[in-house]
Amino acid sequence: MHDLPAQARVVIIGGGVIGCSVAYHLAKLGWQDVVLLERKQLTSGTTWHAAGLIAQLRATANMTKLAKYSQELYGALEEETGVATGFKRCGSITVALTQERREEIFRQAAMARAFGVDVEEISAQEVKARYAHLNTRDVTGGVWLPKDGQGDPANIALALAKGARQRGALVKERTKVTGVTKQGRRVTGVDWVSDDGAAQGHIKADMVVNCAGMWGHEVGRMAGINVPLHACEHFYIVTEAIKGLTQLPVLRVPDECAYYKEDAGKMLLGAFEAKAKPWAMAGIPDGFEFDQLPEDFDHFEPILENACNRMPMLAEVGIHTFFNGPESFTPDDAYHLGLAPEMDNVWVAAGFNSIGIQSAGGAGMALAQWMDAGQKPFDLGDVDISRMQPFQGNKHYLFERSQETLGLLYADHFPYRQKATARGVRRTPFHHQLLQQGAVMGELAGWERANWFANEGQKAEYEYSWKRQNWFENAAAEHRAVRENVGMYDMSSFGKIRVEGPDAEAFLNHVCGANLSVPVGKITYTQFLNTRGGIEADVTVTRLSETTYLVVTPAATRLADEVWMRRHLGDYRVVITDVTPGEGVLAVMGPNARKLLQRVSPNDFSNAVNPFGTAQEIELGMGLARVHRVTYVGELGWEIYVSADMAGHAFETLHAAGQDLGLKLCGMHMMDSCRIEKGFRHFGHDITCEDHVIDAGLGFAVKTDKPDFIGRAAVLDRRETGPKARMVQFMLNDPEPLLYHNEPVLRDGEIVGYIASGNYGHTLGGAIGLGYVPCEGESAAEVLASAYEIDVMGTRVRATASLKPMYDPKSERVKL
Repeated sequence: MHDLPAQARVVIIGGGVIGCSVAYHLAKLGWQDVVLLERKQLTSGTTWHAAGLIAQLRATANMTKLAKYSQELYGALEEETGVATGFKRCGSITVALTQERREEIFRQAAMARAFGVDVEEISAQEVKARYAHLNTRDVTGGVWLPKDGQGDPANIALALAKGARQRGALVKERTKVTGVTKQGRRVTGVDWVSDDGAAQGHIKADMVVNCAGMWGHEVGRMAGINVPLHACEHFYIVTEAIKGLTQLPVLRVPDECAYYKEDAGKMLLGAFEAKAKPWAMAGIPDGFEFDQLPEDFDHFEPILENACNRMPMLAEVGIHTFFNGPESFTPDDAYHLGLAPEMDNVWVAAGFNSIGIQSAGGAGMALAQWMDAGQKPFDLGDVDISRMQPFQGNKHYLFERSQETLGLLYADHFPYRQKATARGVRRTPFHHQLLQQGAVMGELAGWERANWFANEGQKAEYEYSWKRQNWFENAAAEHRAVRENVGMYDMSSFGKIRVEGPDAEAFLNHVCGANLSVPVGKITYTQFLNTRGGIEADVTVTRLSETTYLVVTPAATRLADEVWMRRHLGDYRVVITDVTPGEGVLAVMGPNARKLLQRVSPNDFSNAVNPFGTAQEIELGMGLARVHRVTYVGELGWEIYVSADMAGHAFETLHAAGQDLGLKLCGMHMMDSCRIEKGFRHFGHDITCEDHVIDAGLGFAVKTDKPDFIGRAAVLDRRETGPKARMVQFMLNDPEPLLYHNEPVLRDGEIVGYIASGNYGHTLGGAIGLGYVPCEGESAAEVLASAYEIDVMGTRVRATASLKPMYDPKSERVKL
């Protein structure tokens, strides 16, 4: 083992396809001193037994970009390295057996076109023409992607490893990392031991990358970071040779939890069954290498029975191999990529949820570019590990959630679908009171949140569909209450971060685009920008005292936003504290919001004393609270912050006082439909780190006349050149179709973008969407002079476009 260096620029832990890809792409960028350590043999964890399906289409534009890159890379690797990858562009077919699934896959096909993927919607007859072995009697439709394919997983990994070695990387097998040394928020190196125990040592490292696959959770703990994932048993069979069987497209039948691929004249049938079997709760056996798990034919039998009906030739052929092997799954079915929030030089690429082969090329490329440049190459919010909450590393939680997440790969991906397992971990102070009033809970970042309220006698649960779901009219009534009278909803899950100290003002002026040199009590809407002018966070900041501010963030990004501030703290004398659980927050919104507050408090809520964008301390009932006059729904209203001990009293007081006013309890679905009518942006959908703040229409929130702040030069430059794209609000002229997100936007008949977020505008009377339209060199008037259509499941629907909010464009209602 004498060839292991004493020092490296980066140590990559794990020699599966992901680790090999990261090493390959770092070496390709010219990095020297790249060391990959594999505990046993390359691919011996889960890569070797992967099915090797390589698809392009993913749920978002950037995930699709990464998947497309993977298949393009694999097509060229053999020529580069001389290692056969077995990559074949045989195409893929996904079939639907229900009308709901047909709408899902046809919506995906429309989305694919917006992302530049070759795709074709096909009938049952056309499915049969492309896949003669299939029983299509109950097939309702299909989608054909001609450039999808399959490959040899182990050889793809070995080709990447060879490509890395050719560029100077050291790839060392049978070398286990046994410890990680740390100093503060940085790792300093790794301890290693050879497989036979004959040698051991330490490598100093500038960075470490956790590519340990199903060991990622354990390696993460060693490095002081949280990597939530859990291994589950994954089953497939390979038949005996079938006479005359030749290359076929990859076939997916998600309604039967099954996928099929031809493999050297045999058929491989795999399953993502609805309830999975978590594995290795007590830890993965130390000697695990190319291992299989015990057969469980009873568990697989229902899949096989359906498959024999779907593909009758399977009933006539024997099973050559029954395979059961572990795969790692994350709490939300998205993989983990990026810089770990707990440390400043520990990176992660793990938890690939059975799509590691098709994702590895793109994920390795994206992570390498991020590591090289020190900032994300494009929006990776779907997979950025900073989305994971600390509690999600809890092993009991992961065991419970993983039983569901494997099956969710092929479950109906209905809009608003909620996870069913591992629920109830994080509850707001109003949780039980809301349930008593008919709240139907959803979950975000572990928080239980009231999404809508059931009427008396109505079943208080979701009935999913791609059409109007069972809560559509409930949310419409809540929407009308906020627009016409008064509604109250729970916002306690939103992140609350105190920034305090003698340099708090200067620090926030450095991090935020807006000017935070404001009086005590002033609320400022602002963004954290990166050096490209992209939006890293979308927050409000309230000045509580001369030295204290409260930063309020979306629930899902609280950790990421806190970490962004910590990483830019420098020498500023500031303390940053997450105080989210300490206060409950009730939003009271609508034309009669002031009337309700005056009933429960002696304080003055007039414009003279409490104008829009200011906060004040008040008495509420027999307790105390702080009210922020802001709104995310576009109406007169206040967010009421009350300490957790007084939260129950505050709710009871407000609820009782509002009964004869017609106060209506509301949920998150209402909030989203109201905000989209007002054109308010949703972070993670409408605005991301790659969306320039000027293009997003949020230049008003950036004050370039203040001293230097992150992103200032990029903002000044874009103000000079004008926006390259404009955020446009669309309303479908036909009131029946629904918008969710990723529907293609057509300008004068040509696809120019897609809907970033969508919902139904109950006041405006149609589906509303926000989306970017490229406009370099064009005026606003020229953008609006075009004819627009939105592709909804293959049907073009005419849309009205606006650059101003279609609802209350001058915000007069907010300032009542």
